[in-house]
Amino acid sequence: MKLLIEVPDKKANFIIEVLNNFSYIKTKIITKEKKQILSELNESVQQINSFKKGKIKLRNARDFLKTL
Repeated sequence: MKLLIEVPDKKANFIIEVLNNFSYIKTKIITKEKKQILSELNESVQQINSFKKGKIKLRNARDFLKTL
């Protein structure tokens, strides 16, 4: 199982140290850049799911490229 825990920066080192004392827990630090990428990816997945449910309509590639 994977868990994502948000911790204030000033407490992060302490929490990581505590978690690393358990041999069965692996920790991984997510940088702000990775957090932003994951957030954008999550938003994209939500849009795809909304499209599949018929809640939104997507533009085709040709219309998208015309706006650039």
